[in-house]
Amino acid sequence: MSEIPADLHFAETHEWVRELDDGTLELGISEHAQASLGDLVYVELPEVGAEVSAGEGLAVVESTKAASDVYSPVDGEIVAVNEALTDSPELVNQDSYGDGWLVRIKPADGGLPANLMDAGHYAAHIDSES
Repeated sequence: MSEIPADLHFAETHEWVRELDDGTLELGISEHAQASLGDLVYVELPEVGAEVSAGEGLAVVESTKAASDVYSPVDGEIVAVNEALTDSPELVNQDSYGDGWLVRIKPADGGLPANLMDAGHYAAHIDSES
């Protein structure tokens, strides 16, 4: 498994969140999650402008093994989606913390939610699952 980037925060459901300079949050699935799913063959993303609620599904990733919901860590509005995933869902497998990002959200309350884990806590969370 690759190193977990220190600038990211993680949900228990294996989504990662990066706080961007403009106050939006970039969201994807962790290296651990994509490895568990296997080769992705399809990614269903929400529409730009859609309102999302914390804890609710906002996207679906499908692999050769299974389909899995991706959950929003915050209430907010989708301000961008990674259009490249429409034709190349494998970007999530190849670079889950970079080119494989899924959406950008403008959080309703601003900033990161308090319930997210830092990289060290997330690594311990993964270890406790295995």
